[in-house]
Parts: sequence; C-alpha cells; structure tokens
Amino acid sequence: MTQKTNAHIHNQRETLRRAFADVSVWIFDLDNTLYPPESALWPQVDQRITLFLGNMFGIDGLSARALQKYYYQKYGTTLKGLMEQYGMKPEPFLDFAHDIDVSKLPPDPELGHAIEALPGRKLILTNGSEAHARNVAGRLGILHHFEAVFDIIAADFTPKPEEVTYLKFLDQYQIDPSRAAMFEDLEKNLLVPHQLGMRTVLILPKQYDIHREAEEQADSTAEYVHFKTKDLAAFLRELI
Repeated sequence: MTQKTNAHIHNQRETLRRAFADVSVWIFDLDNTLYPPESALWPQVDQRITLFLGNMFGIDGLSARALQKYYYQKYGTTLKGLMEQYGMKPEPFLDFAHDIDVSKLPPDPELGHAIEALPGRKLILTNGSEAHARNVAGRLGILHHFEAVFDIIAADFTPKPEEVTYLKFLDQYQIDPSRAAMFEDLEKNLLVPHQLGMRTVLILPKQYDIHREAEEQADSTAEYVHFKTKDLAAFLRELI
C-alpha cells in the first residue's frame, strides 16, 4: 500500500470521525441492516406474509403476492393495510410472519464488538415486532448491546417512514436528534431522520436480491443519505 493510499484512507477515517463526533445515540433498523441483506432471513418473512394472505383470502400465491405488494405500497406495511381495511388484530399476523428459522444465521462477533465500542446509547427501531428483533439480534449475539427495541406495536402500527413514528420514538427515549445517527437499509426511511437533524447511513446489499424490490436495493444519490456502506461492522469500526 502506497503512502498516498494510506493518506487517503486516513483522511476518509478522519472525515467520518468528525461527522459522528458528537453522536451519543445510535439507532439501528433490524431487517437487512443488523444482519447482511444477503442472509436468508427477510425472504422467509416475505414468504410467510404471502402465505398468510393466501390462507386468509383463499387465493393462489401469485394473487396473494400482488395483494401483499399493493398493501405495502399503499400503507407502508401489509399489516397496516389489513388493519385499515379489515380491522384485523395484529398479533396473529406478526406471530405468523416472524415464525422463521434463524438457525443458519451465524453469530456476528465483529459487529458486536463494533456496536459495543460506540460511545453512548444504542437502540433498535424496526417495523417488525420486538419478539422478532430479539430473536434475530439474540442469534447474532448482539442483543445485549441494545438498551431497547422500539417496534411496530410501540409505534401504534404506524410504520416508518411516517414522521409521527420517529417523533414518538424520540420522545419515548428522550433523544436529541441532533446527537443521533440512524442506520437503515431503505433510503425512504432516512428522509425524516435527516430532516430532524440526525446523521444518516444507508446499508446497501453486496449483491442483488430477487426477493426485494429493485428500487430498495439501488445505490442512492439522495442528499438526505449522508453515508453509505455495504459492511456495517467495518463502517462502525472506522468511527471508533
């Protein structure tokens, strides 16, 4: 490695450290953020939601899939659509959707060390359930690093990116957004954090995932996305 390359890497690290120097609260999404998007977890949840709709309405898989995407686009989550249109109780849906196999997800001690070394508080803010977050983070071996999980139930079933959800989260945990950083895999979920004054980091997949929408995996040029990375643990290590 040349002296010029070393200097460039050093400058990049110093730029990152300055940008996050006053951050005292670290907020992480769960799915496709705390575990790599390439892991076989989210496809399981996605397929379980499709199956739930198929069973609920007695329709085939393709029709259930189309309905699932319609609800997601209109309401932010399939669950929100079912609650709005049919007054469905959320617990059976959440239990069914998150009944997945996490046994093939390996523990991530490197990520755990990086999160532990961050100065200040660490919290999870997810559109999933707390039980799902604890199951996944526990499997990763990182759950004990987090103060709390703010889930879709705590958000009164109003999902990110709705501003009211972020405001409720910030109020509940008495967080100054100007001293917080938000890590997300969905670009649209970083707009409000940026507007509130947070540092924003987009987690990009290392490879294309056929189970996710193309626009949700694309590189971002949005001004409200301050930083991007394909390796969360490596990014966090640069800040320490």
